[in-house]
Amino acid sequence: MAGAYCLNSFRINAHFEENSRLLAPKIEYSRVAFPSNVELSRLNFYPTLASTSTSKEYTSNVCCLPDAGNSIKEKVPTPMLDIVENPMHLKNLTSKELRQLADDIRSELLFMSKTQISFKASLSAVELTVAIHHVFHPPMDKILWDMGDQTYPHKLLTGRRSLLHEARKIDDLSTYTCRGAFDPFGAGHGCSSISSGLGMAVARDIKGKRDRVVAVISNETTMAGQVYEAMSNAGYLDSNMVVILNDSHHSLLPKLEQVPKTSINAVSSTLSKLQSSKFFRKFREVAKVLTKKIGRGMHEWAAKIDEYARGMMGPTGSTLFEELGLYYIGPVDGHNIEDLVCVLREVASLDSMGPVLVHVITKEYCEVEDNPTSETSDESHEGSVNVESLPCNSRPKTYSDHFVEALITESERDEDIVVVHAGMGMEPSFQLLKDKLLDKFFHVGMAEQHAVTFSAGLSCGGLKPFCIIPSAFLQRAYDQVVHDVDRQKIPVRFVITSAGLVGSDGATHSGTFDITFMSCLPNMIVMAPSDEIELAHMVATAVLIDDRPVCFRYPRGAVALTNPKPYVGEAIEIGKGRILLEGKDIALLGFGSMVQNCLRAHSLLAKLGIDVTVADARFCKPLDINLVRTLCKNHKFLITVEEGSVGGFGAHVAQFISLDGLLDAGVKWRPITLPDNYIEGALPQDQLALAGLSGNHIAATALNLLGRTRDALLLMC
Repeated sequence: MAGAYCLNSFRINAHFEENSRLLAPKIEYSRVAFPSNVELSRLNFYPTLASTSTSKEYTSNVCCLPDAGNSIKEKVPTPMLDIVENPMHLKNLTSKELRQLADDIRSELLFMSKTQISFKASLSAVELTVAIHHVFHPPMDKILWDMGDQTYPHKLLTGRRSLLHEARKIDDLSTYTCRGAFDPFGAGHGCSSISSGLGMAVARDIKGKRDRVVAVISNETTMAGQVYEAMSNAGYLDSNMVVILNDSHHSLLPKLEQVPKTSINAVSSTLSKLQSSKFFRKFREVAKVLTKKIGRGMHEWAAKIDEYARGMMGPTGSTLFEELGLYYIGPVDGHNIEDLVCVLREVASLDSMGPVLVHVITKEYCEVEDNPTSETSDESHEGSVNVESLPCNSRPKTYSDHFVEALITESERDEDIVVVHAGMGMEPSFQLLKDKLLDKFFHVGMAEQHAVTFSAGLSCGGLKPFCIIPSAFLQRAYDQVVHDVDRQKIPVRFVITSAGLVGSDGATHSGTFDITFMSCLPNMIVMAPSDEIELAHMVATAVLIDDRPVCFRYPRGAVALTNPKPYVGEAIEIGKGRILLEGKDIALLGFGSMVQNCLRAHSLLAKLGIDVTVADARFCKPLDINLVRTLCKNHKFLITVEEGSVGGFGAHVAQFISLDGLLDAGVKWRPITLPDNYIEGALPQDQLALAGLSGNHIAATALNLLGRTRDALLLMC
């Protein structure tokens, strides 16, 4: 694997793994530092068609930052931000100074966008963040964010500016919003802030405290059902809390983006201030008391008139929040500091107000126009661009590219194939699939639970749905997988992307648990391809399965092989693995992409005179028991390797060999899995090394089993 990246201090860092197909195999690490007056030209580490190797042994993942022109722009001075070290420094600032602070924050984020961190969501929330910290008092008041992507201004104002400028490290709190002094709850996959905030509000009431709870949500998270469940419960419990909807007019559904936008003008601004004022709220409360005393249905009539009038003044959909029990205020201009501060100050000053929703209208900002990766939220915090987020014509082919090619081929044969895609954003690879399938491609956004049951309904209607969900996001749809699909044996084909470790996105987006939680289901077929050829075969296999659900997983990043030609998938026998290399000393049984690391371990062990068998399990369930029995009978040692948590593929192998008496016969078995802890963001090869899943680690495990401890230690040095 190879990766290259350019940092703000004009350094180019390259990390080269031994089996790179592009660079000399002896180079492991290289760093070149340029003085600040050197003009850097565009770098291109991607191979030309003529230079691409046809060897099937090597892998690559080359990442290079595109520059923003022929020269690097100097950092814009940020005098107001320089004097702000914590939120207390905002309390006495004037409106003019707050506006200057917002400008400084935006300049800082635009400058830092050269490190390839996506600040698109944060750029639209700058003034909102400044207003929140000016009015409220964190950490005493609880400020909760639904998504980590919009929290960078918040981090700049809470003493973490230096962390954002440093090279990303493992366990670096700047990567995502983790629990800390100014972050009472972590922000990962979205839709958690209202639920957690309501819990904190209720706990505050029980303990008799008076702190405020503010939950910030966005358009994308309003597509998930948990948000409305939390709003409904908040309206029922009537605890004091503030929900702020940061509405940037962005939707994952194209038809919704065609709806007329909510306008901001002098009238709407005045009405928002009136709605949030103490006078209006007290007048409303007095009116409620009087109409209740009058009786004869007067209270109900007054409530209907109030709802109708406020619905007429507010934007489309505003009455939905009222029906859920939240007092609606808005719309408010999200880039007008004075309006934001006025409304939030009024909201913060009211006691016994119940839950309030403040609708803030913001606009999306582009980060760096020349930066092709700025349009994606699937970024890398390690200084290397996520190859899946780059345009298809400027990066190595990924597993998703090959999956799309295979599925398009199958869809041309079978008109019943449809695709349902869920998750935060969509890889560029799937755009081709969307353009090809047209009305047979359904992107539902952050609504994974709906995606699963929707796919089940499509299957019951006679279609063949492929439900594409990243591994980390499939976790919150597990109840639907169990009851709406597996228990009813409905043939839904789950395509689990971003399986295993995901580099800089760390534990928040890593696909660690899917092998375990999918393979324990009674009717589920669980398989994983070792390369892109096997991926094409598994797509063809999934199309033909019509009596039960099936899933297959593949990792993020570049493919294992280097042959650029497309592969025509052929159905493989269910539950049938294969032996790739035969030896007599020890057997390595890999599942999925880890087969490639088993092959690397084979190469290392062969140099030490050890004869190794390498097998590709293909299936975790049903397990190829004949293959496992053969490996155990012909070898004294068996090692299973998977990029998944404890309880997955290795557990199924252990279950079989123990019940079959193979352990009693003397075979020594060792599982290699992901460790029983979360692995935070790092370079992919560093994550594999931490997890003990590299070729060297597999080879060292084999040497230890053979009693060659010294050789194992030398291999790890």
